[in-house]
Amino acid sequence: MGVQQNFIGGEWVDGATARDNINPSDLSDIVGTYAQADAAGVTRAVDAAKSAAHGWNRSTPQQRYDVLEFVGNEIMARRDELGRLLAREEGKTLPEGIGEATRAAQIFKFFAGEALRIQGEKVQSVRPGVDVEITREPVGIVGIITPWNFPIAIPAWKIAPALAYGNCVVFKPADLVPGCAWAIAEILSRSGLPKGAFNLVMGRGSVVGEAILNNDAIGAVSFTGSVDTGKHVAATCTARFAKVQLEMGGKNPMVVLDDADLDTAVGAVVNGAFFSTGQRCTASSRLVVTEGIHDRFVNAVVEKIKTLKVDDALTAGTDIGPVVDESQLSQDMKYLEIGQGEGAKLAFGGERLNRSKEGFYLQPALFTETTNAMRINREEIFGPVASVIRVKDYDEALAVANDTQFGLSAGICTTSLKHASHFKRNSEAGMVMVNLPTAGVDYHVPFGGRKGSSYGPREQGRYAAEFYTTVKTAYTLP
Repeated sequence: MGVQQNFIGGEWVDGATARDNINPSDLSDIVGTYAQADAAGVTRAVDAAKSAAHGWNRSTPQQRYDVLEFVGNEIMARRDELGRLLAREEGKTLPEGIGEATRAAQIFKFFAGEALRIQGEKVQSVRPGVDVEITREPVGIVGIITPWNFPIAIPAWKIAPALAYGNCVVFKPADLVPGCAWAIAEILSRSGLPKGAFNLVMGRGSVVGEAILNNDAIGAVSFTGSVDTGKHVAATCTARFAKVQLEMGGKNPMVVLDDADLDTAVGAVVNGAFFSTGQRCTASSRLVVTEGIHDRFVNAVVEKIKTLKVDDALTAGTDIGPVVDESQLSQDMKYLEIGQGEGAKLAFGGERLNRSKEGFYLQPALFTETTNAMRINREEIFGPVASVIRVKDYDEALAVANDTQFGLSAGICTTSLKHASHFKRNSEAGMVMVNLPTAGVDYHVPFGGRKGSSYGPREQGRYAAEFYTTVKTAYTLP
């Protein structure tokens, strides 16, 4: 297999350099070699998008529907293949990879339908004889920058609405996971899109990402990634008055009350904290547990973790795959040392594991006897590491849950309708789960958080229109 090229102006083009895509489950397995664009490549992609913009933003709803439906149908038909590719390059288990590919297909198909449902308003003017129309129009050219932890779903939930609302796209995937992004681009290349309406530029964030942020022709940038990078994205874009949408970190609480069903609580916590190797911005990293159930809960979670199989993402029966790369594994190990240095008790796990193939395997870790002031409870670790915080009652649990710079997702396990209702209303998070994992959301409703987790309009569902369109008010005197 040769170098997988960038897609610019309807053509496959070489990059300035190329980079191997390594399987974190098996470091001897090269998934593929992918082109790396430079700033000149981004300029070429933006120029192609400018050439396509007038035609695509005047396209009919049926044209947009046809393109997105084509993409959704093909991803769905190839979900096993694409899920396997995802598992190889990112380290999710094969069932998780197939599930994510399925979700990407559903997202494209949802926004195919949304292309047919773009609405406006006609209202009466306060002036006699004047008509007023309020319509939504494309922003123009959208820069899309995605992370490595959801290499097909997050690109889908940004690319699909951008195209559905008539925008042209310049797309930079995470450097670690170009395979799924390239697969989406290849499908889009056969979808009937006009040349230049969609462009793929793979490469380093410091090169390709910066070129996207600083190009005046890009009217909006949607970014998912770290808080520090998000702050830079916001500062750069707002300085030139470009729209910006940020989804960043999380330090999500899962509250477990004395009246919770223990099996439900353990299932929700283990899923939310450790599945997908804990590499989810919605992961349950802070487990806020009341005194009456604390010891039983901790014992049950430890026993459940012991049953989880950590192995090659493609091996049947694997529950948790590897950490994505050496850098992320080093970060996880550093926080394990920090937690113990702060006085937290490592109740289970935290060991680097050896398997039949060399990879980045880490045993899921559970800290107990922690306080909310510890770094392990303030900073996002982004790995299979969770901390238990013991609290007296519901009121203290709510206060601890809200005591964070983040506000993406929050959960509560309880059989009390009173406490569930109060928590939904008073949790300072953009998404709240009751007796469900904090990770795992539907594709047709808004996604996003508060405080340091999100900035700008929501993603997904019909709320995506707030970011990918601009509102025009037109007055007519017949």
